[in-house]
Amino acid sequence: MGFLKNKIKWVLSIVFFGMTMAEVYDLVLPTRQSAFVQRRRSLLILSRVRLVAATFAVLTPLWIPVDLFIFEPTLAMYLAALRVLASIAFVLLSLSYRGSDNTAVARWGLVWLLAIPTVFFLISHPLLAQFAINDPAQQVIAAGYAFLPFVMVAGLSVFPITAIEGVLLAGPLLAAYLLTGVLGYQMLPFASHLGALWLLLLLAMVSALAGMSQLHFMSQLVDQSSHDGLTRAYNRRVGEEMVAQQFITALRSNAALSLAFVDLDDFKSINDRYGHEEGDSALRTASSSLKKVLRRGDILVRWGGEEFLAVMPNTDVEGARIAMARLRDAGLGLRPDGGPLTASIGIAERLCDGAMQWNELVERADQRMYTAKQSGKNRVVCCGDDAVGAEPV
Repeated sequence: MGFLKNKIKWVLSIVFFGMTMAEVYDLVLPTRQSAFVQRRRSLLILSRVRLVAATFAVLTPLWIPVDLFIFEPTLAMYLAALRVLASIAFVLLSLSYRGSDNTAVARWGLVWLLAIPTVFFLISHPLLAQFAINDPAQQVIAAGYAFLPFVMVAGLSVFPITAIEGVLLAGPLLAAYLLTGVLGYQMLPFASHLGALWLLLLLAMVSALAGMSQLHFMSQLVDQSSHDGLTRAYNRRVGEEMVAQQFITALRSNAALSLAFVDLDDFKSINDRYGHEEGDSALRTASSSLKKVLRRGDILVRWGGEEFLAVMPNTDVEGARIAMARLRDAGLGLRPDGGPLTASIGIAERLCDGAMQWNELVERADQRMYTAKQSGKNRVVCCGDDAVGAEPV
């Protein structure tokens, strides 16, 4: 027991060391991670669900000869039938969810992975209780059935999960173990059964913390590989993937999706006259200003040298105009000579433009940005605008 408590303290120190409160909340609440991290997490969870299910599909029936050798034939045949059904369920699960990166699907995959052994546990214990088990060898094997929840709870540690998910996933296993004791089906004396339940609870805490640690490190790795080191906006490689995903989502639900292509005006002159350090500073300032006017669910991508793409899901043309108006009021920062840093912005919207491909929508926004450049810079061109009607930033 003391070992598990020390283990919990050790895992806590690893998971939460040097973290901000926002990062802690990300590990507690399931919906706090970015869409990109959620997709990567879902892919990882589902791949491990299929792997674990395939492993149990093979291992579960291999124990049938042991039951046939140890228990009387009637009980052994019942257990064998139960193992075959469980193995079939594991096989079906191992063949499911291929290629999906949906968060809800990943959670259901985990639920089904734990539901199969939980049902097996709840059926096998009353079954074993109906037969006289007096032989020491039979008692050892029967007691082994009592430790199935421990195996499954420990298995949660291989999945990148949040604290809430850990509680919800381990809860049914804890309840099933408690229920067998209350109904008198436990393989151990009731006092020992309660002690084992306390041990199972501590093990669930360690597994949940280990899962949170995995989620934290995975989020850090994804963040480092997906963001531009200078501006902390998403890099173009990841940005293209996110735009494509947002476009598919908007297409399926027939929802609005706006893109704002932002190109800083006369940026080359900053590098030429004041050096690249000043240019880098201007890029960081512009990126920070853009993030402030975007919503939490919006996405900012550094598309090129001084080009940014703001992706605004569920936002129509008017909503995108309002966002750019907020940017105009807040400003993009100052140039090294003290003048305002400005940008030419082109806005495209899926419904307004009738775009059928994500790259078509990006191209429309890019073209309107060039129209804004050619019509005087420091202005916004939207769907339906022309050069004369372009709106100054």
